[in-house]
Amino acid sequence: MKKLCTFGMALLFGITAMAQQITGDWNGVLRIQASMQLRIVFHITQTGDKYLATMDSPDQGAKGIPVKSTEFTNSKLTIALPDLMAEYNGELQGDSIVGTFKQRGISFPLNLTRHASEKQAVRRPQEPIPPFPYYSEEVTFPNKPAGITLAGTLTLPKKEGIFPVAILITGSGPQNRDEELFGHKPFLVIADYLTRNGIAVLRYDDRGVAKSTGNFQTALSTDFASDVESAIAYLKTRKEIDRKKIGLIGHSEGGMIAPMVAAKSKEVRFIVMLAGTGMRGDQLIILQQELIGRASGAPEKEIEMWKDISTKGMNLVLQTSDQKRLKEELTQLLTETLQKDPTKQKEAIDAMANQQISQIMTPGMLFFIKYDPLPALTKVKCPVLALNGEKDLQVPPKENIPAIESALKKGGNKQVTIRIFPGLNHLFQECKTGIPGEYGTIEQTIAPVVLETTTNWIKQIVK
Repeated sequence: MKKLCTFGMALLFGITAMAQQITGDWNGVLRIQASMQLRIVFHITQTGDKYLATMDSPDQGAKGIPVKSTEFTNSKLTIALPDLMAEYNGELQGDSIVGTFKQRGISFPLNLTRHASEKQAVRRPQEPIPPFPYYSEEVTFPNKPAGITLAGTLTLPKKEGIFPVAILITGSGPQNRDEELFGHKPFLVIADYLTRNGIAVLRYDDRGVAKSTGNFQTALSTDFASDVESAIAYLKTRKEIDRKKIGLIGHSEGGMIAPMVAAKSKEVRFIVMLAGTGMRGDQLIILQQELIGRASGAPEKEIEMWKDISTKGMNLVLQTSDQKRLKEELTQLLTETLQKDPTKQKEAIDAMANQQISQIMTPGMLFFIKYDPLPALTKVKCPVLALNGEKDLQVPPKENIPAIESALKKGGNKQVTIRIFPGLNHLFQECKTGIPGEYGTIEQTIAPVVLETTTNWIKQIVK
């Protein structure tokens, strides 16, 4: 009996020690490809004989992501995240866990430790490093009707002289003057290239971002257009700027905003639309989801299901003016759809529905969903360069470029140049698939051919 009790105590101690080894915070870095890295943190606790966990993805701003199940047996750890179509499998080896993170059928090595993980520095070979062979100045200018001040950088080929200028307009989401995203600074690269080639550039932080004042979250595309108008007014006060040669370069939503401004102002000498839109927002969002889902390897049945949900949701936005009622109807639509999946728990369903609805119910998104860019395009009379990447899944060229070209020509604009670059994505990077998850994995920030094409075209227009 004494031996049996001793053995029982040893077994209990072993179980307790093992639980202590696996509970707590585990940190790792998911290296999707050479240059894209995402920190992952699992928080594991134990209640009785059951393990519970949540996951953080700090680089995506996500915390407390619910885990469906956590199992730990014979040093083997399995964490299931069906809502993300993901799973982690690892083996406890001393003070670390060696394992694999799998999502949508694609596996990535992911080793975990107790210590906070540091990402390796990523290479961005196109990012310019000072000193620069041109003049650069930190500037501020007011948008008086909005009561805000915008902060940015003005680069001039030389400190003295008179130069043509391009104003850079960022895409959707709060962006700084470099349009910094996925570890890239495309507007810094564009500004550097243009300025080295004799064209001044003004780039600025979005309202409410970095050093600019104002509220980004309540702003509409029309508000951002008024910020561009304020930038034009400011440049007209600068003795180094040729007032007759002020142009706009807009990327993505910025490519939608540029025609808004040019349609109303004769002071815009040219516009460059980098992946600008030619479709109403609701149609574009549905198409984006379908193309990205398919390119990511999602099952066709799932793609069709979300396409149907998105179509119904977009129709509710278009048809419902009362926001309280809209939120209730969107909540009902999403909840009823998610409840059809027996693997999803109520907490996960509520979290997913709330997340989706919070993204839709912002003033900017509601405006974008309803906005048709074609009427403004028919009023643009200045020269237009419209560029797209052939593998762009966010603003697909097949549907958008013909619509843009048709609207411009319908308005009588005969100075339209169109080009679709083979193998380039929404950021105009040379890519394999075009999916957004690939952006940060690519060392290149923007394909040289795009920089050359844009620069040469502007020089021809302003000569």
